[in-house]
This record gives sequence, C-alpha cells and structure tokens, in this order.
Amino acid sequence: MGLVNWLKGQFIDIVEWLDDSKDTMVHRFDRKDNEIKYGAQLVVRESQVAVFVNMGKIADVFKPGMYTLDTKNLPILSDLMGWKYGFESPFKAEVYFVSTRNFTDLKWGTKNPVMLRDAEFGPVRLRAFGTYVVKVVDAAAFIREIAGTEGTFTTDGITEQLRDIVVSRFADALGESKLPILDLAANYDELGIFVTKKIAVEFVKYGLDLTKLLVENISLPTEVEAALDKRASMGVLGDLNKFAQFQAANAMEAAAANPGGGGASEGMGLGMGFAMAGQMARTLGQAAAPVAGGPPPVPSEASYFAALGGKQAGPFALDALELKAKTGELTRDTLVWKQGMVAWTKAGDIFELAQLFAPVPPPLP
Repeated sequence: MGLVNWLKGQFIDIVEWLDDSKDTMVHRFDRKDNEIKYGAQLVVRESQVAVFVNMGKIADVFKPGMYTLDTKNLPILSDLMGWKYGFESPFKAEVYFVSTRNFTDLKWGTKNPVMLRDAEFGPVRLRAFGTYVVKVVDAAAFIREIAGTEGTFTTDGITEQLRDIVVSRFADALGESKLPILDLAANYDELGIFVTKKIAVEFVKYGLDLTKLLVENISLPTEVEAALDKRASMGVLGDLNKFAQFQAANAMEAAAANPGGGGASEGMGLGMGFAMAGQMARTLGQAAAPVAGGPPPVPSEASYFAALGGKQAGPFALDALELKAKTGELTRDTLVWKQGMVAWTKAGDIFELAQLFAPVPPPLP
C-alpha cells in the first residue's frame, strides 16, 4: 500500500492554485522533485493566469479554464522539449500562477516636499499622499520584468518601485497643471485622473495596468498653514476700525454691568470702559510707533470723496475742495465721505469743510 501511494505521489494529476491571501501576485506551483504527468489536469480559476516556464524561458500561457496537459495544449513547451508524436511520458516544467485581480489600497506619498512656484504665494513646498490600484494584464511580461524566479511574489516586492514612479510623475503633473495652491483641494479627483493617464503608459512595460490613483491630501508646511490661518482670520474680521469699536463697546458694557453695586461702582465701571476703549483705539489706530528719541510721525491731511455729478470722485485734499467750493462745483449740500465716517454727509455739516463756503447770513427778522 505504501509503495502504491509513493508511485502515485511521483506524478501530479492536478495542477492548481488556491489563493487565500490578499497580496500575492505570483505563486510558483510547488512540485519539488515530482514530475507533472502527461495528460494531467490544469485548473486556472477566475482572476488567474498560468504561465509555464522551461529552462528559464517562458512557454505557454493559460487563461481561466480547465486544460488537459498534452502536446495540443502545450505547443511552445512541446517545441522547447522536442516532444515527438505519441509522447506520453511525465515531464518537468515550472508553473507560475499570476493573480490578475485588482490590488487595491496601495500607498504612495512624497518622501520629501515637492518644490513648486505658485502665482499667489511664490515658491512653496508641498507634501502629498494617497492610494492607487494596479492589476496584472500581461503575466509573461510581469514575470519577466518584475517577479523573476521567486516562488511567491507579493505586492511588498513592487510597491516601493511603483511608489517612486508615482511620486516622480505626480510632481511633474502638479507643476504642469498650474493649479493655484488654494484650489488644489477642490481638484483632487481631476488631478488623480490626470496623473493616472500620465503614469499608466509607464506601467504597461511591467505588464501592469494602473486602474486608479487617488489623491487623499496635499499639505503645506506647518508654518505656512499657520500664516494662512492668520490671513483668513483677518479676512473674517473685515474693517479693523469697526472691529475695535465693537470690542470697545463690549468692554464698556461688561465694565459697567457690575452686579455688586451702583452709583460709584457704575461710574467707575463706565470710566474703565472708556479707558479700555481709548486704549484699544490708540493701539489699532497708530500705524507705527515712533522710534525712541526721534520726531513724531507727520500727520497726514484728511482726504474726502465727493459725490459730483451723480458719481463718486476723489479723494480730494482740503485745498482741492476749497478750489471746487469757489467754482461752485462743491456746495454745502454736496455729499462727502472720508475714512472713519459711518455714512455720506453733507459738506456743510462737517466743521472743517463748512469753513470753505461763504458765511450765510441769518434770516431777516
């Protein structure tokens, strides 16, 4: 009985591969010292391709299905082996099963920041990462170019090489796209499609198809992001003068609303509110503090915008407004405005402009 089992073990009747892993791309059929029986059954399942290799040369390739291994189904191997008509002896050959399914969630990312020139921010450094999906479309080319003679080849053996290609071409594509930095997040999908088409051609020579590339994040250096946050905060605040007035009003209200007393405490609270408002106004109103020991800054002359002929004109200095007042182009009823005013006001209602007009006598008694 033992002799019969040993004889049966010498010849393999079924050649197949049951893949229970998620990352195996190539598996060599484990025959050890056994020979493949002529007429044995070859089972190639869906998402698999079987490749026969003889003496280091790729011979026949089988797609999914069940095959009887004979000279009809092994034409290239028959030529290499020199099989004659009526050959029925066992033979030796290496059989590689290649998985043709999609290998998903392969990671890519920039090891070092990518230098780019942005139209708004100038030179910037970007980091990016994401995932990509590949599948084997040419099993013979993949074994020849990548897997070689390894018994088991997983995605770990190729991800680093593919990642370098992806990152290199991604940097080129990002530069060619000329997208503003602030618009990149809204174009991740389009950028991924653009990079996929650009890189797919290079994967073909390895027998691979890059089916999808996803951009998950593109980030700026931490200090640049902090500066952008400050810039965004300034945009939210808007007019700093109005913001200062609002803050001062809140401070006055908080100081005056002292639940512990009245009279003197309320007056003191109101005084503190005015003091805080004055301090804030002085702090935000000064463009720059004078250098110690130097002269104070030269006061700037007030400039007004005027509504002339139904259109906004200006700004005009006081001497220019004085000339327009003499020619009658500027009247007491002309609406004017300058920085710090809440709304347009008649020129005659502003003290420094009212002096530009001839005095109007009071009505007769």
